Amino acid sequence: MTGTPGLPTAGARLRTARLDRRLSQQELADVAGVTRQAVAGIEAGRWDPSLRVALALSRALGRDVEDLFGSLGPLPVVRAERLGPLGDPGSRVDLALVGETWVAMPLTGADPSPAGFRPASGLVGVEPGQVRLLTLPRTTLVVAGCDPALSLLEDALGRLEPPVGLAWWPCGSERSLELATAGLVHAAGVHVRDPATGSYNRTALARVPAGATLVGFAAWREGLVLRPELSEVHSLADLAARGLRIVNREPGAEARAVLERACQHAGIRPQGLPGYETESRGHLALAAAVAARL
Repeated sequence: MTGTPGLPTAGARLRTARLDRRLSQQELADVAGVTRQAVAGIEAGRWDPSLRVALALSRALGRDVEDLFGSLGPLPVVRAERLGPLGDPGSRVDLALVGETWVAMPLTGADPSPAGFRPASGLVGVEPGQVRLLTLPRTTLVVAGCDPALSLLEDALGRLEPPVGLAWWPCGSERSLELATAGLVHAAGVHVRDPATGSYNRTALARVPAGATLVGFAAWREGLVLRPELSEVHSLADLAARGLRIVNREPGAEARAVLERACQHAGIRPQGLPGYETESRGHLALAAAVAARL
């Protein structure tokens, strides 16, 4: 195991970090999910850790992986499952581990991650599904869903010891359930109505792998989002009578299903509403379209 002359080796840094935590080699191995022989071999400089072992040890110690293992050399190309269209080779993506699977979220293109400007942790490779790592991603909670309140989790996760990142992929309830069922996200934000009972999310829970937990995160109200000057519009019938244009959610979003059920109840053909075919991915984007008179 090589290192910079005059600076501690990666093995020495690992041993110091372990002793700072007052952990034995076996205790560190148990927390990280590796063998004691692996910890001993790395500390002794007999071998370099693999990428997964380096990430596991860093997480167990609450340290940045580059602080401990800065001499790992060029970062590898990994095969990642995409949560959205990744674009052309060289496009920027955000990478995270869900179990043993790398997942990639586009930071550019038509459907980027909603996190705004942020550094990329990988670049799309030439071969399908390949991503070249730019940095070693920290422990990250990957969540799919359209609830804008999900972004509030980022600050709370960052206060944990060690801190946990948040990767939020915006999509409707059906797509969130698909990703959760495929094991590509840690949590899925859903609001899916049970046609038989009218309750929400109980039947959705049965569609994801066994052991999943249903957590109440936020409540929402069903209704129309209108511009202030349209205060006299009280129903879909009023909206349809005036020929007002609507902005719709994408197929698979529960808000779209709510609109269609309301139209059926009112005897209105939803496809006849101006703007029915327009799609806005997410509640905030939809509200922004209404405010901008689109």
